[in-house]
Amino acid sequence: MEKKTKIIAFANNKGGSGKTTSCANVGYSLAAMGKKVLLIDGDMQLNLSLSFFTEDKVLEFASSEKNLYYAIKKQEDLQAYIVPTPYENLDLIPSSVLMSGMEYELFTKWQREFILRGCLKNIKKSGEYDYILIDAPPTLGGWVMNILCASDYVIMPVEASPWGLFGVANMFEFLEDVRRINEDLELLGIAITKVDARKNYYKQTCEALRSADGVYVFENIIRVDSEVEWAQDDSKPIQVHKKSARSAGEYIELAKEIDRKCQ
Repeated sequence: MEKKTKIIAFANNKGGSGKTTSCANVGYSLAAMGKKVLLIDGDMQLNLSLSFFTEDKVLEFASSEKNLYYAIKKQEDLQAYIVPTPYENLDLIPSSVLMSGMEYELFTKWQREFILRGCLKNIKKSGEYDYILIDAPPTLGGWVMNILCASDYVIMPVEASPWGLFGVANMFEFLEDVRRINEDLELLGIAITKVDARKNYYKQTCEALRSADGVYVFENIIRVDSEVEWAQDDSKPIQVHKKSARSAGEYIELAKEIDRKCQ
């Protein structure tokens, strides 16, 4: 029986939500669970790529033509752009700083909302991967629409801070617009990140999100953990950098919850 590949976008139009960190560490956790995972760095900031490779290596990808920007520009099969990470079951399609011009590149294309979907068609059809996780940039433009039109699910990381809820309503409206084109897109859930349980606004954030109709909020939260930043500085997933870190266990549990919801 052909394996069904699930494509999940990590998206939030507000920067600093923990979106890339969640995409990277959920991806690694799923791979550690034995799932075959492909990560796609859809952001010009290259942070998802930097989560697994040194800056020199990421800049090498970015300055070559073996990155997402050129694949989309040429509308080519993404299979040729995959690079293996240092970790078992985990591959990556790196990004480029040229992604800043992606909106312009898409503007003149026919059926521009479906270009990424077309580039992913053969990979998804092959069933080689259990999951494809896409890190979307913190915008609500045509490129993010492209990412969501290629996805089965979207996960929205939201920071548990006074400004964390800023823009969530805009994101919900944008998802409704996307569903007019990709009616199968499902909001898998909201992942609450950067939690300091001692602060009142954590409870306020949870209450506000859980009161939204038809919106699932993941039970497993991600607390503030300085080890995450050290792991990023080391270009490694948190579990590799420090397995005993609190957030390492939290990302494993979140990945398990995501996997259960996708079955």
